[in-house]
Amino acid sequence: MTVDAPVAEGSFDLELSEEQELVQRTARDWARERVLPLAGEIDEKAAVPRELVAEMAKLGFMGIDVPERWGGAGLDTLSYALVLEEVDRACASTGVILASHVSLACAPILRYGTDEQKDRFLAPLARGEKLGCFALSEPASGSDAAAMRTAARRDGDAWVLSGTKNFITNGAFADLTVVFAQTDPAKRHRGIVAFVVEKGTPGFSVGKLEKKLGIRGSDTAQLHFADVRVPDDHRLGEVGQGFAIAMSTLDGGRVGIAAQAVGIGRASLEDALAYAKEREAFGQRIADFQAIQGKLADMATEIDAARLLTWRAASMRDRGERYGPEAAMAKLFASDVAVRAARECVQIFGGYGYLRDYPAERHYRDAKITEIYEGTSEIMQLVIADDMLRAKG
Repeated sequence: MTVDAPVAEGSFDLELSEEQELVQRTARDWARERVLPLAGEIDEKAAVPRELVAEMAKLGFMGIDVPERWGGAGLDTLSYALVLEEVDRACASTGVILASHVSLACAPILRYGTDEQKDRFLAPLARGEKLGCFALSEPASGSDAAAMRTAARRDGDAWVLSGTKNFITNGAFADLTVVFAQTDPAKRHRGIVAFVVEKGTPGFSVGKLEKKLGIRGSDTAQLHFADVRVPDDHRLGEVGQGFAIAMSTLDGGRVGIAAQAVGIGRASLEDALAYAKEREAFGQRIADFQAIQGKLADMATEIDAARLLTWRAASMRDRGERYGPEAAMAKLFASDVAVRAARECVQIFGGYGYLRDYPAERHYRDAKITEIYEGTSEIMQLVIADDMLRAKG
């Protein structure tokens, strides 16, 4: 007698569809052929790979999960995670440009924008004709987003924005910015409003470009808003809904950063494995030593587990289920795994791992940021614990 077991909440099918496999294969081939050979140069020169961004647009990656009606590929979140892993395995800088554009710029306009806003703003982003960014963090408010000081003052049929945003990925080159501002500090998160601000708007300017430890080929900038006048039809959602828009957007973004971390971890493992097979010590390959085999085995196991957590969160989002805690788990674990894998990669390379001639040190530098942006590991722990404490029963 066979009894069908109930499907557990948060479960997902481990088998990819033919379409997802095709997307994965396309991204892998492109990343290997076009991105990987340029990764070292992109990092060394700290140069945004604009030609690769244009190629991602032609492949449909820049609007991968946006419906075809608005210029996208109409694929799912899992397909997006598959693409990100492949791109980040080759170059984390290129990967974060894609992730910020899709997860943080396209996503809130798709979910909260009107049809007119989607036609005007989302469609060119999804087609890759324009680049987007997300402006939430400020010099004095990072994890505590409700403490933002950027102000929005109503003036007739428009809003006037004043303030500074910090650590904005794609900030220097973006054509559109999803920016959050406070209408009434006394209301904290209930007073925040989201807007779409276009490049070239009077009073809107790019400030300092940050010099970073890793992901050096993506730009990270300050954005200044000096009495920037924004029409009310550029407002996303309702007045006071901005904080909810930001938090829900970050949930999706965390799936992307988890996928990025998996890609960096995989790069660390694959490069360490290849080196261990070639490097000899004491008359044999270092891959034949149990100490090295243990490191490789742990790296492979943890990366696979991180990938499964990421796929689960992506699949839950695709099914329309609540997935915030699962996205936090995926990001928390995957970022930790990426840092450990990169550290072990350097260790396996030995002295050569410390040299810029080899990719190990780049993976180490790139991995660290995954524990910080789009919610630090400590914030992820709070999100997960809060969900457990709120659960009934």
